Amino acid sequence: MPTFEHDRLFIDGRWTAASDGGDGGVVEVIDPATEAVIGHVPNGGAADVDAAVAAARRAFDPLISVAERRDRLHRVIAAMEKRLPDIAELITAEMGAPIRIAQTVQTQVPLAVARGFADALETFEFEERMGNSLIVREPYGVIGAITPWNYPLYQVVAKVLPAIAAGCTVVLKPSNEAPLSVFAFVEACEDAGLPPGTINLVSGPGRVIGEHIAAHEGVDFVSFTGSTGVGARVGELAGQSIKKVALELGGKSANVILDGADLATAVKVGVGNAFLNGGQTCMAWTRMLVPQSRYDEALELIESAVARYTVGDPRDPATRIGPSASRSQFDTVRGFIERAQRDGAQLLTGGADPLRDVGFFLAPTVFADVDPDSELGQEEVFGPVLAVIPYADSDDALRIANGTPYGLSGAVWAATDDEAIAFARRVQTGQLDINGGAYNPAAPFGGYKKSGIGRELGRFGFEEYLQTKSLQLKEHA
Repeated sequence: MPTFEHDRLFIDGRWTAASDGGDGGVVEVIDPATEAVIGHVPNGGAADVDAAVAAARRAFDPLISVAERRDRLHRVIAAMEKRLPDIAELITAEMGAPIRIAQTVQTQVPLAVARGFADALETFEFEERMGNSLIVREPYGVIGAITPWNYPLYQVVAKVLPAIAAGCTVVLKPSNEAPLSVFAFVEACEDAGLPPGTINLVSGPGRVIGEHIAAHEGVDFVSFTGSTGVGARVGELAGQSIKKVALELGGKSANVILDGADLATAVKVGVGNAFLNGGQTCMAWTRMLVPQSRYDEALELIESAVARYTVGDPRDPATRIGPSASRSQFDTVRGFIERAQRDGAQLLTGGADPLRDVGFFLAPTVFADVDPDSELGQEEVFGPVLAVIPYADSDDALRIANGTPYGLSGAVWAATDDEAIAFARRVQTGQLDINGGAYNPAAPFGGYKKSGIGRELGRFGFEEYLQTKSLQLKEHA
């Protein structure tokens, strides 16, 4: 496997060495399937953030034309699309996504999301009359974008592309675990010929780079995706300068199978959603709620479905689950499994034992008879672990579904769409699939409760990057 060496940050349209103010050295990028070092990126510091913010402020034009925004956006999308095959291989190497997932979900979904922003920009009305007022929508300013490792390209596209469409400029901090694909994306932005300072890339530790971006007086809006705990810290720092924040945080989403639903389909799709990307998906349906009357039947179907999920080399097209993305995440998931066993949950399949001597591989794991109030029933694992929970009736199912601090995603299956929709209206979560409804990259995505603030994707995500101004006009007879 070749190594990918990046010794420069991208600031003000140039690749430039990190300042002496960082922690020194470089960030090692580890292949989680082999534990080999496959690349390095710079360990930036606060001075680099200062330089990036200054460049973004110089580049920001609040009166940028809509035509220029469209042109920039389309150039970036075209340049990114050319690099998608290489980006897919980078994502497989740096965070262990199976190549079949990297070539589809990890890269083609971001492309669809990017095109959704372009579509939104084509039809968006930036001005409207309301009585004697002219309502105008203007770009927010300098955006601080802090992105995670689980879907590295998607998360960047969901923040940077709407910012560009809105006319904003960006300071981007990628995760340390999966920065290589983000560097490739920024190289595409360079290929697109964006004006210097439009996008700036600063890699390094979150406690330095991320916190300085969140607190920086020159940043107008911070968009963060990651854990709820870190999101709370970002919000705290941003609040000191009264800046806007958008937080896409954790989830513990319920897949509610109502009595009368197509149980076989609901289980098959539910298992697939829970284990997508090795369970390292914030919107994964990690709780499967099944009527007590069909519980034994559901467990048999689950065991059969899980048996088809091969774990192995992420570069093998037959692999459906690769390794955990890092040693830290591997240890975290194993800890959840071990504690769930001690808490009395029934281990149906899988377990905490590593599958290989090298690499961070765990078997897809299912627990039955999970107490909804236990740690496994309440907290996000972020690994291939599914909790199956029986319920007595629909009111009990609703109580369990709403009974966590999170509200990001989920699903409802019922005999009819009307029945599923009626139940879904009472679930406190940002989005729900109804009887297997397809993913829509233009629909708003975001959470209730501790799953976050704000919305991403499509027109709703684009509007997050605009401010609204009201001009009161003198009426003429």
